[in-house]
Amino acid sequence: MTEAYNFIAAWQLFPEKGTYDRGQRPKSGQYRIEALDGRKTLRITQHWVTLEDQACESTFTLEADGDVHQFEQPELGDQVRAWVAGAAQFSIEFFKEGDVNLRVTHEILPNGYLKVLQEGFELGQPVFCNTEVYHKQLSVLPYSASVSGAVIKPTEEGMIRHKALTAMEEQTNMQLMQIRQQIELLALQAKEIHKRKELSMLVYGAKLNFSPVIGQTYYLFEAKDGSYLLSMVSPKEWGSATGPYKAFVGAVQLLADHTWKEI
Repeated sequence: MTEAYNFIAAWQLFPEKGTYDRGQRPKSGQYRIEALDGRKTLRITQHWVTLEDQACESTFTLEADGDVHQFEQPELGDQVRAWVAGAAQFSIEFFKEGDVNLRVTHEILPNGYLKVLQEGFELGQPVFCNTEVYHKQLSVLPYSASVSGAVIKPTEEGMIRHKALTAMEEQTNMQLMQIRQQIELLALQAKEIHKRKELSMLVYGAKLNFSPVIGQTYYLFEAKDGSYLLSMVSPKEWGSATGPYKAFVGAVQLLADHTWKEI
């Protein structure tokens, strides 16, 4: 069980970090992996609470030895194969009539989180892919983290620490999201200013025989010689799309900061 040691724990779900092709995002959840004996027998228990506050549970045992074994939960499969690939990956495949119908891949991420990837298949073709991310519960495991380890009982201190960590994660994630939204807004504003600057350079390089008024709309044309001209006469008033010019560039308006924007 040395290879599976990193996975044997109680894991708490981050509902907001998951993606679900099939089924609804749960309100909360716990994923528990236990070692039952000195061989590679594991018990996996999953609890979750739906958005409608309905509690659900699924539990099963398996041999993580890489061989195919009979399985007695037909809703998942009639056979199962499980194996641990080093310290960072643990996989399970459920079979129905010889074909894989569900693959569950557990991966320990660099930050210590557990990512659970659930891939469903029909006739050998993928039909859905759900991803869930969990963090390990600290000091509140009601069982040993190894076969020979001492029993760990829930403590008030552990519960306080767990609640504080959860609250800290929610607050920092919210603050990071707000900063990200502010950065995106500033990027859009910078893009708009850059666009106005480019248009303003074009307008101030054009020919004009009047003094533009802030807030008024004018019309930018390209002349046949490639130069530009700012006019108070619109294409509609000329009676054609371009008037006597080569092309109509667009309607523009002078702003209070003396930049121009396209209407």
